[in-house]
Amino acid sequence: MSYKALALGLAFAAASPAQADSFFTFEANGTFEDVVFEVEMAITGRGLVIDSVNHIGAMLARTKEDVGGTEDLFTGAQVMSFCSADVSRQVMEDDLMNIQYCPYGIYVFQPAEDGAPVMIGYREYSDRSMQPVNYLLQQIVADASD
Repeated sequence: MSYKALALGLAFAAASPAQADSFFTFEANGTFEDVVFEVEMAITGRGLVIDSVNHIGAMLARTKEDVGGTEDLFTGAQVMSFCSADVSRQVMEDDLMNIQYCPYGIYVFQPAEDGAPVMIGYREYSDRSMQPVNYLLQQIVADASD
């Protein structure tokens, strides 16, 4: 093994986080459209703006045959991205590298299986400095799934 390859491997190992982030997904009550609406209201009700909505389910359905897919994965799947100036400033004042996590996202999906429930969730960040973001995401999901 060359010294260059060894140095690069050590650099990647040192840059890797000690803990992996977790994803929390919960069963929600209501139709896919109802849950999406509730998430939108929980986000905008806090004075936050949804920056983008990624229609993952529609994209996968549209490209299924192009990539050799044989089955539908979702009846609906979206990720809503947003940021909070207040919370983002707080976590970035603690660690400027937290810029990499903004915007934050909440996902809603329903598997394409008969009777499958609608699911709602978010990524929880392992870094201690990101706890204010974790709390914000927890509160939005809790409000949307009530």
